[in-house]
Amino acid sequence: MSETLYGSETQKAVDNFPISGERVPIQVIKWQARIKGAAALVNAELGKLDQGIADQISEAAGKIVAGEHDDQFPIDVFQTGSGTSTNMNVNEVISALTGEKAHKNDHVNMGQSSNDTFPSAVHLAALDEATNRLIPALKQLEGSLQAKADEFVDVVKAGRTHLMDAVPVTLGQEFSGYAAQVRQGVKRVEAALPHVGQIPLGGTATGTGLNTPAEFAPAVRKKLVADSGLEQIAAPADPFEAQGNRDALVELSGALKVVAVSLTKIAQDIALMGSGPRVGIGELFLPELQKGSSIMPGKVNPVLPEVVIQVSAQVIGNDTAITIGGMQGQFELNVRVPLIARNLLQSLHLLTTASTSFATKCVDGITANTKGTDASAAGTLATATALNEAIGYDLATTIVKKATESGETLRDVALAEGVDAELFDKTIDLRKIARGNQG
Repeated sequence: MSETLYGSETQKAVDNFPISGERVPIQVIKWQARIKGAAALVNAELGKLDQGIADQISEAAGKIVAGEHDDQFPIDVFQTGSGTSTNMNVNEVISALTGEKAHKNDHVNMGQSSNDTFPSAVHLAALDEATNRLIPALKQLEGSLQAKADEFVDVVKAGRTHLMDAVPVTLGQEFSGYAAQVRQGVKRVEAALPHVGQIPLGGTATGTGLNTPAEFAPAVRKKLVADSGLEQIAAPADPFEAQGNRDALVELSGALKVVAVSLTKIAQDIALMGSGPRVGIGELFLPELQKGSSIMPGKVNPVLPEVVIQVSAQVIGNDTAITIGGMQGQFELNVRVPLIARNLLQSLHLLTTASTSFATKCVDGITANTKGTDASAAGTLATATALNEAIGYDLATTIVKKATESGETLRDVALAEGVDAELFDKTIDLRKIARGNQG
């Protein structure tokens, strides 16, 4: 570690909270620093703070944002529920970087309280991660899935419902559905972000704004928007709503949970369709990324789908913790903010990296096993459904049951039951069946 810049309050927190070994997410620290830098400049503009001191605070904050002093923020994430220890940690480090010319409380913390700056930093870190990392990663995955939908548009295979044979579909239709799931997930995340952008800055201890000029918060928000480009940063709907709960973060976590559910479904389907290759479903070839066994030669496993499923389970678990943290605010302050921050930022990170890897290392390299798809398309007896209008449900059921029991082809049994051969061949057109009512 370089020279220690933090002071006694930080050390007390380090001593008091030897809990997890996990520090407060560095994104939150950097956003606290951004807030401190912007606040100092605004306080100078309002005549509350000497311009020279304000400039030094802003410069010191910029160094923290640039990652120059990441090792100076050692406090465990499981700390006091308001994040007060971390706010003091940031104040102390900025003060030290100014050579103590800026007082940690009177100057660096001017117009602020832990109760409004720490949750604001968490909101802004989540907004930043979702906007600039997760959403682009999900869009990349959606694009990869849609490209496969286009590539597989004419690859007919058996449909499956209840894990049982159903009428034929195309691989393209299935991948189109997967792409739409991810696209809908992006919309869900985007819908939550305007609420996440409503930060409690300026509410100070309880939401009243005591000791803070009314002009302070709007001016700081304006600087933060200009600095970050995050246009969603906005005033709260009500200062007491914004300070007393973390509902917007719970909402965002809920959207992430839906994304995790979608990714689980997609990854499971792809793993199942790639199973085999000889004695599984065997309709897809997945990229061979690594050896699948230390003992079985040539074995290849669906490692990326398995990663996605595990990540999704973690995100769903994180959402439960976030939900519990969100419901435990009392009166004027939610005091489970570090817990929420830890889990929400981890979920954002995991979904970002997993989506990127899934797209580039798995989906982009998937190819159709046309022998497998042709066999499953021809083998599903549910194609008899297309005969319903011509011969009726009961006769079609009889044909399917006899074909199942005898192992004969659907065509042979149908003709034995009196179905006209020309009618059968015209009706049992697998690609036409897969198109359904789309012609």
